[in-house]
Amino acid sequence: MGDTTPAPLSTRPKPLSIAVWLCIAILGSVGANATIALLARAAGTPSGFQPLNPASYTVLTVAGVLAGALAWAVTRSASKNPRKVLSWLVPAVVAASCIPDLFLLDQGGTAGVLAAALMHVAPATIAVPIYRRLLPLPS
Repeated sequence: MGDTTPAPLSTRPKPLSIAVWLCIAILGSVGANATIALLARAAGTPSGFQPLNPASYTVLTVAGVLAGALAWAVTRSASKNPRKVLSWLVPAVVAASCIPDLFLLDQGGTAGVLAAALMHVAPATIAVPIYRRLLPLPS
């Protein structure tokens, strides 16, 4: 078993490590969202429902993972208690990001809107552990 003590805030990961782990977060998140989209299509979501089109969710997923990493880094360095801030900020941002999906009920139906909302949750569940690894928080 390895040491699970977080690195001090002054520890900076190497650029290659950042790039590799962010690529893993992005690829995992896009893959999860592709699976969600396929399942939603199989459940009868209309084929024209834009949030389930790969061109839409891929760009937004990449942007979301990168924005999340930046927000994590800023919160980690700017907050006196980043663990506490992120414990409410991450769920609040994910929940707020799902609100616009509710306005698409007439276009995507229940399955489509549920899938679109899950496409916010899945990347968060993949990316947050990677952010924790890249930029550990103080105890």
